[in-house]
Amino acid sequence: MADDKAEPRAAIFPTFFMGGFECSTFVWKDRQRKDFVAATGHDRQLKRDFADAMDLGIGVVREGIRWPQVDLGNGRYDWSQVKEVQDAATEFQITPIWDLFHYGLPDGCDPFSDECRKRFVDYCRAAAEIVTSSAEPPYFFTPVNEISFFSAAATDLEWMYPFAKGREAELKRALCRMDIEAVKAIREVERGARIVHVDPLVHAVPPADRPDLADEARHEEQDRTFEAWDMLCGRLAPELGGSPEILDIVGVNVYHYSQVQLKADKSREILGPRDPRREPLSEMLKRAWDRYRRPIIIGETSGFKDNRAEWLQMTVEECLKALNCGIDLQGVCLFPFVDMPDWWSGEWAQIGVYDVKDKDGFERQPYDPYVEELRRWQKTLDQPQNVEPGAYGRDWGRIQLDEIRKYAAQWEKQSGERQNIEAQ
Repeated sequence: MADDKAEPRAAIFPTFFMGGFECSTFVWKDRQRKDFVAATGHDRQLKRDFADAMDLGIGVVREGIRWPQVDLGNGRYDWSQVKEVQDAATEFQITPIWDLFHYGLPDGCDPFSDECRKRFVDYCRAAAEIVTSSAEPPYFFTPVNEISFFSAAATDLEWMYPFAKGREAELKRALCRMDIEAVKAIREVERGARIVHVDPLVHAVPPADRPDLADEARHEEQDRTFEAWDMLCGRLAPELGGSPEILDIVGVNVYHYSQVQLKADKSREILGPRDPRREPLSEMLKRAWDRYRRPIIIGETSGFKDNRAEWLQMTVEECLKALNCGIDLQGVCLFPFVDMPDWWSGEWAQIGVYDVKDKDGFERQPYDPYVEELRRWQKTLDQPQNVEPGAYGRDWGRIQLDEIRKYAAQWEKQSGERQNIEAQ
């Protein structure tokens, strides 16, 4: 909108490009606890990973505090691993976005219970105290990661604990209440803490031969996808205490499988890359922006195997379109920064900026086409291609975001000129 463009918003984060490290700690369908920080070797390669991120001009990372490991019960905590990560982040001038609940609950913690909710809120308050006492601002937290996705995965899909089939709506509501109360507890510790609420952004269509399913696909895309964010901002179930200030920053996750054909049996089929029914990412971002008018980041995105560089190119071009529409897009998180094992097969997924060569030494190997594409965009957008510790101050990110907005306007003009020439 015109008035949005007339008043550019200040940057919230130190860098536009971000990275994320997989930190799931769920109890999987085999009833075994998983720990993807250990499975990716991030705990062993912590400083190497941060150095690699900074070398690629990435000064913000999504990091996990593993609730099941930290929370010893009865108000007792072991913060040793968190302090190690925070010390490394301080050393490398990395700004973490702390995930406090990435699918995994402590053993015996029932997310439907008042006891679990109180335990989580107390833990979040304690985590905020640890982080704010050992690091300089700004502070960023994600209390409950992917409420909508986890609500489905832990109920009807029966992928994760609590395996509560038939209770998806109930779990989503319970998680939203946990999240809202956690935000309030965090801000009791630090009023200026920023909160990033991450969930998948979805585009759904009916099968070509079933136009009668269009309403169901629309409901999936425009209602169910936004239910958790709606509760957090107070549009839905206001008795939970949500508000726009609680929602704060909207983190949208987008992968190739975020666009689907919804079948009559509720199963999903991923739309192919050249399916004309796929929706441009910029239009998906606009839906979220028009609904909430809150700052947005792409909280997770990555291509798959050989199309990682192509995916990044498409993502950034669509981000430029979004910026030109007046959307307050604050950054793009490349997730995972380091590759991770596939949840089902255990094989390396080949979706990271860095691949992992083995499960013993966890040797990192950059996927060169992905890295080259990232560096190309950093040069094009006048972003740093590497960041030395101490190289930027509190206003550094604001200057860089202004440069991106300037280029986005130039890019739109040049794209229009190219299209006119091609049409002649």
